[in-house]
Amino acid sequence: MVTLLIPFLFFAGVEWGLRVADYGRDYPLFIENPPAPDLLLPRPDIVKRYFPEGAPTPSVTIEVNFFKKQKPKDGIRLFVQGGSSAAGFPYGYGASPAGMLDYRLKQSFPDRPVEVINTALSAVNSYTMLDFADEIIEQSPDAVLIYAGHNEYLGILGVGSAYTAANSQAATLLYLKLRKMRIFQLMQNVYASFKYPQSGLDEEKSEASRTFMSKVAKHKNIPLESDLFQQGVEQFRTNLGLLLDKYQREGIPVYLATIASNLKDQPPFSSNQASLTSEMAEWVDHLRHRRFDRVSDGNVAALDKVAKDSDSADILYLIGQWHLKQENFGAAKQYFELAKDHDLLRFRAPNAMNEIIREFAERDGVTLVDVERAMARQLPGGLIGKELMLEHLHPNLNGYFLIADTFYRRMYESKIFNNWKFVPSESALKELPVLPPQRYLGEAKIAQLVADYPFVKTKQEPELPAVKGWADALGLKAFKKQANWIDMANATIQQTQENEPGEFAKAVKLLAEALPHDANLSYQAGLVLLKGGRVVEAPRYLLKALDRQPENVAYLNALCFAYFEMKNLSKAEMWVDKALQIAPNDETALENKAVINRLKARGFR
Repeated sequence: MVTLLIPFLFFAGVEWGLRVADYGRDYPLFIENPPAPDLLLPRPDIVKRYFPEGAPTPSVTIEVNFFKKQKPKDGIRLFVQGGSSAAGFPYGYGASPAGMLDYRLKQSFPDRPVEVINTALSAVNSYTMLDFADEIIEQSPDAVLIYAGHNEYLGILGVGSAYTAANSQAATLLYLKLRKMRIFQLMQNVYASFKYPQSGLDEEKSEASRTFMSKVAKHKNIPLESDLFQQGVEQFRTNLGLLLDKYQREGIPVYLATIASNLKDQPPFSSNQASLTSEMAEWVDHLRHRRFDRVSDGNVAALDKVAKDSDSADILYLIGQWHLKQENFGAAKQYFELAKDHDLLRFRAPNAMNEIIREFAERDGVTLVDVERAMARQLPGGLIGKELMLEHLHPNLNGYFLIADTFYRRMYESKIFNNWKFVPSESALKELPVLPPQRYLGEAKIAQLVADYPFVKTKQEPELPAVKGWADALGLKAFKKQANWIDMANATIQQTQENEPGEFAKAVKLLAEALPHDANLSYQAGLVLLKGGRVVEAPRYLLKALDRQPENVAYLNALCFAYFEMKNLSKAEMWVDKALQIAPNDETALENKAVINRLKARGFR
């Protein structure tokens, strides 16, 4: 018996010794904000959790967003999970479904703390979401919102990815457990030091300008119904099931969204080649160059048979374009979906992923958020294309708004929270939480993306949009890493202060939300809202300021004024009394108290 225990005792001793020596790292999902330890944020470089030291690591991060370490009383706390579309690529902060929901829910619940925390980041899939789940549960969410499914093949740990850890799902799940052990990290790091010598790292640095999409695909040929294809489907089914099980056991509602991609305007990235006669090749050439009038119904029927026999995604897509020209929308959609499913380079999720999502949405505690249908309903023939998509699957700002809007409406319909002040879509769309420079930044990032593989065979110089005005100029600086989001917010405040009150107020609010530990920013946001007549919104920011500096008399007086303007004398009096306790001779507080007393004497309450 003792002999059997010796190996276990040896490894336990090594593990203990490594921990005592502070070897290895933990990479928790949530970390303290150094300037304000009462605030947490998702760890921006969490992707390092999945790679040994010295190994090439994708340059992807979680957008910085803060929330209280101690969940506020009566607070609303939501977590968002997913990949790049859930993260708001390419626009960044505020453009994601989480950012848009946070901004709108704060208008729906002006008297309650609202936190919509985004844990989404580019290139991750269901393995990462499952790995995050326990840490999300520890933060007491009221609900979890999921928009994911595109990265099961070519995302980190995906079955066709260059960034994979194991050759089977069971082994990958075991890897996620073992990576926390120091002895396992030591073995990983030793292996990585041989696999990625300095010359390899130098080569990786030379590739730093390449996009993630250009480097991620290990398997560029994954046919429909092949073994690898089925592994990706089962990976998503199993991991999503395990993820939902975790939330269901804790009684946490999940809002699970179908995913959308560009059907109409994105040709397949890679296709089987069909065996064509010279006449058929001529028909295909006509279709490719949009000479639809030269291709007859009979020609299309012949091409249809060849395309389906050979699983040619290219020809299926071209037939879809022909039907679109004839306004046969149902047939066009059918062929576009077939083309996507037969695309060998799997950057877009096949239809099987949405089928799994709809199946799991039947579970108790899971609500379906049909984003795909919501987008389709906005477009002629229900065909999702460039009207809402920037390229193969990332939405434009209208597309992101539709995702957020669909989540918002489903939460409202499910009555997850009481006393909901519904904000109509038209009102929310007029005030998207996106700064003007972010629009150019997003366009520039997409120009860079489509100038590299798989959109072109060899990397090209991106054709950046023309710069028109201060916002574009700053967006270009941000694209070149010469400015950050804070710079964009401050510049927007300066540029809009005189003539654009709506844009000015939005920028001030967003900056205060982005830096909640800065009491003065929150105070200034409250004052701007008061001066702009948006009195109901002001207390949220004034209370945040007071939370940082509880004895600041100016903040207390501003709160008194806000509630006075809302004709809530009891709350106005409460705040002025606190101001007078701290500063009995403060002139503003004394004047406010006198006004309140006169109104009370006349019977107002």
